[in-house]
Amino acid sequence: METSTITIDVQLDHEKVPQLITWKASDSSTDMAQKAKAMMISFWDGADKSALRIDLWTKEMMVDEMADFFYQTIMTMADTYNRATQHAELTLDMKNFAKDFYKKFRETQLDTNKLV
Repeated sequence: METSTITIDVQLDHEKVPQLITWKASDSSTDMAQKAKAMMISFWDGADKSALRIDLWTKEMMVDEMADFFYQTIMTMADTYNRATQHAELTLDMKNFAKDFYKKFRETQLDTNKLV
């Protein structure tokens, strides 16, 4: 059996806030670590029947980037859920939620920009 390794390095400032997130995978075509402004990792604990999460983002992550990140993450989660379950209606619900979330975010940003 083959093993693939993903390495994540997080550099912290003196207050333990992420300054830099880099990652690389053993099966990647590049030897260079890739930079990231944010990450979300989930593991399923089958014994406890609970999700374990690691959510980190750097100070450089802007609010609009976070909204994009969440929108894209929810959309890809919906695709993954569909591949695993073939529950098309629930997948559509998730995607509609993601679209509604992003639309509301954009409207909030427009309203905020009008006040400036």
